[in-house]
Amino acid sequence: MKRLPLLASALALNLCASAAFAHDPSEKITVLQDQMLKNAPGKKAMMIEVDYKPGQSSIAHKHDGTAMAYVLEGEVTSQVKGEQAITYKKGQFWYEPAGSEHLVSKNASQTQPAKLLVFMVLAPDEQVLIPLKN
Repeated sequence: MKRLPLLASALALNLCASAAFAHDPSEKITVLQDQMLKNAPGKKAMMIEVDYKPGQSSIAHKHDGTAMAYVLEGEVTSQVKGEQAITYKKGQFWYEPAGSEHLVSKNASQTQPAKLLVFMVLAPDEQVLIPLKN
């Protein structure tokens, strides 16, 4: 298992999230896996855990790669540009095509934590999270 690319990915994600919320840290992002796909040359799969404290949210962003999210704990409100915001409960999931603008991703509760498992497929040179400009 290659630990250096995994560590670099985790640090890049945490730095991006922390920089956006220097006064109030954003969600905690943990890269669980980062593997090249043998059956899809030039693509890799990533498994990411996203932990939200009560009331916490992500910055508006997009992903170069395709993303699938599954709620492990709590409730998460998500909105992709052109669609209505939906609150997903534990055990529910959604799909975001590559390049989708993720306008809202937040813990729906002000009192309970929430946790997502995100699976992404992207090229090694593509960015996991690209902040949207206002």
